Amino acid sequence: MQTATSASNKRPYREIPYNYTSFSDREIILHLLGERAWDILEQLRESRDTGVSAHMLLEMLGDMWMVSRNPYVQDDLLKHDKRLQALLDSFRSRISAIEQRAKGNPLTLDLIESMHTAVHKFAAWFPTQKKLRAAALQRFRKITAKDNILFDGLSRVSHVTDATDWRVALPFVVLTPDTEEEIAALVRACIELDLTIIPRGGGTGYTGGVIPLHENSAIINTEKLEDLGNVIYRDDLPQVDQSVATVRCGAGVVTRRVSNLAQDNGLVFAVDPTSQDASTIGGNVAMNAGGKKAVLWGTALDNLVSWKMVTPEGKWLEVTRLNHNLGKIHDQASVQFEVVYRDIDDKTELERKTLNFEGQYFRKAGLGKDVTNKFLGGLPGIQKEGCDGLITSAVFILHRMPDQIRTVCLEFYGTDLHEAVPAIVEVKQYLDSNERVLLSGLEHLDDRYVKAVKYTPKSARGVLPKMVLIADIVGDDEQAVAQAASHIVTLANQRNGEGFIATTPQGRRNFWADRGRTAAIAAHTNAFKINEDVVIPLHNLAAYSEGIEKLNITESMQNKLQIVERLLQFFQDKEHLNLPKVKDDEQCAEGDSLLADKVASAVDHLQKTKQRWQTILQNFETPAQDCLHLLTTEEQARIRPDEKLIDLLLRLDVRITYRKTVQKTLHNIFVG
Repeated sequence: MQTATSASNKRPYREIPYNYTSFSDREIILHLLGERAWDILEQLRESRDTGVSAHMLLEMLGDMWMVSRNPYVQDDLLKHDKRLQALLDSFRSRISAIEQRAKGNPLTLDLIESMHTAVHKFAAWFPTQKKLRAAALQRFRKITAKDNILFDGLSRVSHVTDATDWRVALPFVVLTPDTEEEIAALVRACIELDLTIIPRGGGTGYTGGVIPLHENSAIINTEKLEDLGNVIYRDDLPQVDQSVATVRCGAGVVTRRVSNLAQDNGLVFAVDPTSQDASTIGGNVAMNAGGKKAVLWGTALDNLVSWKMVTPEGKWLEVTRLNHNLGKIHDQASVQFEVVYRDIDDKTELERKTLNFEGQYFRKAGLGKDVTNKFLGGLPGIQKEGCDGLITSAVFILHRMPDQIRTVCLEFYGTDLHEAVPAIVEVKQYLDSNERVLLSGLEHLDDRYVKAVKYTPKSARGVLPKMVLIADIVGDDEQAVAQAASHIVTLANQRNGEGFIATTPQGRRNFWADRGRTAAIAAHTNAFKINEDVVIPLHNLAAYSEGIEKLNITESMQNKLQIVERLLQFFQDKEHLNLPKVKDDEQCAEGDSLLADKVASAVDHLQKTKQRWQTILQNFETPAQDCLHLLTTEEQARIRPDEKLIDLLLRLDVRITYRKTVQKTLHNIFVG
């Protein structure tokens, strides 16, 4: 009998039907039956006789799992008691049949007990759900319109994930309030109903902040809070002695609308994340969003005059920046915020206090935005990803864009990051030292991003660039801006790069278009994507990129080695080699001998490939000159003085390719 330990070393089982999720059989069984049941199943797996009992169990688990993941089926069963009863009867019938075939096996009987418990829990969910929905509907209807209280399948499944496509649990209810005034009462009602509250805006995040992890979750969607005020020049900003252009935005206002409003008034909205066509202001504040303009005007925090939010206790909270410097917050020696708490009526003041910070506290030396400092000294709302409250509105300052703008696209070629990346530092240092121009936008696209978005090179070289740098240069002196743009093209030329300058609005938009295609990354990786924010000093970008690429190479090689190991197991297992004969192909000793020779040749090639790849993987940091036996003559000729084996891999002078080394060779061996 196979033990649980040996079974666990095999790949995850996928025998449960109707499972179109990323969950393995083990994860589903742990969720539905518990860990003890999984251990029993592992012990019983190799003692299957006909497999009938196992088939009935897996089919029942598939039904239960499908219902738990499909809100449309849940709604149908909630409406039709007879259908639910028929499903429960089928579960109990299968359990009874399994029990009859158990022959008194204590492990099977123990498993049957777990199955009875799971079915009882499954059956109890439906009447409980009806009662919870009725209670929630009655409570929420006192606060908002009935149409804003959504239990339907479409609403729940639409709010189960964000841009990560990571799915854990369906929310219990989705709330879509019409006005900002409803939010505090809805939060208090959710607290009374013991629901986990999740604020949600456009759902464009890549950090999983709006993904429900438990069924008893209430999503409060702020997309209807889309009031966008006019541009107002204010003379009353606290401790600011000049007129400042501002705009008030509801939490549900799409970022692009604010940018367009500012542009129509000859101004600039500094917050412009790549998701600005779908992201909302509430999310921009909660994430402290930035964008290409952050290089000149900072992130959301730098540009906020005030913001309003509801605390987890259902109180109103308004934060106002005092003595705003109208620029980057870390350039100000001392920074103050006034924090005012009000009761649910938004009138009765409960507490007022002033928070004092050193401006440098909000930035990390050499980095800019400090993503490690989520707490931000207790400053509410900003950069908390919705964990300390729900943003309902915000007031931002707007900036004047200089009259002259040039967008420069720099494409760098070759394979050496250390040649291309320093250009970023050189460009920024040059523009920072030029008092007649400003750098208002800067974006770096690495080679993997370039491939993922199917970037179209502007150069006529006929190959994709290793790195792309896009910059906006602005100023009031047309000649100075033109000269600066030309100079940074010259800087690129010195580093195996080419530069292109756009002067028209359409040309500038075209240059920036590739920046916004982040969805292509998910398509390129064929997986859900969860970001961990990082901020890198420019002078360390090459080392950081190399470190990440080294991890990519390591993971890729380990994956390839696993495939090779599986192929070796396949060819060395004689049972797997009972291949179906071609029609009219008679069994003969000569044919079997020929096949055996081919298999031996394949095994020999796979073993040599495995040995070479493992040795390379173990010797990344070994001098390349000491690894000549691992390299072809061509690869040996590409070695540079004093470099390590990993340097050849990073430059793509040595490639570890499964298709050419393994797939093509095996195809040639077994062709026909």
